[in-house]
Amino acid sequence: MSKCVQTIFNKGYSFMTKIEKERIKEIVNNSTPKRFSIKKFFGAFLVGGLICLIAEIINTILDTKYSPEISSNITVSIMVFMGSIITGFGFYDKIASFAYAGTIIPITGFANSMTSSALESKSEGLFLGILPNMFKIAGSVIVTGVVSSFVISSIMYIFGWY
Repeated sequence: MSKCVQTIFNKGYSFMTKIEKERIKEIVNNSTPKRFSIKKFFGAFLVGGLICLIAEIINTILDTKYSPEISSNITVSIMVFMGSIITGFGFYDKIASFAYAGTIIPITGFANSMTSSALESKSEGLFLGILPNMFKIAGSVIVTGVVSSFVISSIMYIFGWY
């Protein structure tokens, strides 16, 4: 429980009824992050590792036909497509409930964030719903990536570390 809520309970503010205090305790306890568990750790490790293993298998197969740069680009495209399809059919949330952060880290998590935002706003139409809302969550990730890569590449260029 947060220190602010504990202070309210300990001081015994008279403006709050017993029912209100119990309701606040319930809200705080429900919203407090749960403690670390081995099940969450292994779920994230297994599913995140499985996603990366699938990507590595696809990349290895493509390496026999294309150059490493091209096969890497195709692999990323395939993984984004697979993440979007799995999200569209509603399986991604079920996998994420078991794997927790294991589904967020790989590129499929990026595809999930874009696809789920687009699906939530499909009733508003293509131009007023899907296109503007598709980057609602993923937009900050894209902007952060572009800005940080610009800053790092500028520093590397200035100091001749390229």
